[in-house]
Amino acid sequence: MALVIPLQGPAGIFGPSCESCAALAMEEINAEGGVLGRELNLVPVDGGTEPAVVATEIDALIRAGAIEAVTGWHISAVREAVAPTIAGRVPYAYTALYEGGEHRPGVFLTGETPDQQLGPTLDWFAGTAGVRRWTIVGDDYVWPRGTARAARHYLRRIGGTVCDEMYVPLGTTDFSAVLHRVEASGCEAVLMLLIGDDAVAFNRAFSASGLDRDVLRFSSLIDENVLLASGAENTRGLMTSAGYFEDLTTTSGLDFAAAYFRRFGPEAPVLNSLGESCYEGVRLLTELMRRAGSVEVPPMTSVSEGLSYETPRGTVVLRDRHLKQRVFLAVADGLFWDVIQQL
Repeated sequence: MALVIPLQGPAGIFGPSCESCAALAMEEINAEGGVLGRELNLVPVDGGTEPAVVATEIDALIRAGAIEAVTGWHISAVREAVAPTIAGRVPYAYTALYEGGEHRPGVFLTGETPDQQLGPTLDWFAGTAGVRRWTIVGDDYVWPRGTARAARHYLRRIGGTVCDEMYVPLGTTDFSAVLHRVEASGCEAVLMLLIGDDAVAFNRAFSASGLDRDVLRFSSLIDENVLLASGAENTRGLMTSAGYFEDLTTTSGLDFAAAYFRRFGPEAPVLNSLGESCYEGVRLLTELMRRAGSVEVPPMTSVSEGLSYETPRGTVVLRDRHLKQRVFLAVADGLFWDVIQQL
């Protein structure tokens, strides 16, 4: 099974957590006897390089018979190159939250989508905090732009406004011009659609400018790695939502965290929703293969609808090849997430 995770670039900050969580899933599955009587092995692929390069490597692995499935956390630009290259030859479990709308054959999706995550969050901001004026700041690729379209739709529904909208190249470090526009926009909150290191640079600059005194921030893709790199002094007024948080005190979540730290120790990569999603991807493909009695896409697809099982996120169910799950809202408390409610 190919594990496509970022090992470089702005999203490289997430790589170690993703790799560790996927390895834990692999070891647990092999301890159970493997998949269809065979041992599961993960083949790492760097999802942080150019999307076309990733797709070429996956194609070569499939042609060589070296892999029978693909999973992992990587940005939507990589998925947009990989999915048509795979073309249903092997199953592909894409684990990142994403902008929605993926229905290509053989693709199964474990991540949150805007209808589960963003819409309810914007409703909460409007109803609880009275926040309806937003400025959108995102990296310039498919996920931020697709999510921004969804945000505009949800805001129209609740009488909200997009005050300004801007996109920067992946790898941006200077946000001075962006912050001038944020301040001039008169917004009450910023929808951050920035990845990894870009989000870190934005958070630091945002607080240095003093905007954190009056303007809230929400990102649907941010984790403890980004909090740590941003620094506790730069996370005031920062919020997120996700299907999994390490600090969420559910039985399934606590059991997963205990297993993770038993395996990797106190110096393990940070446990977070992005890494946990890779555990989900390996587990989902395993459940589908076991239920279908096959590693082939058609039988796996035929048994996928309604598949339900227990994960660190609780009980999940597959609908239209998307994992339906609970989503929680959290606010940054220094370097940690304080989960305040289920959306």
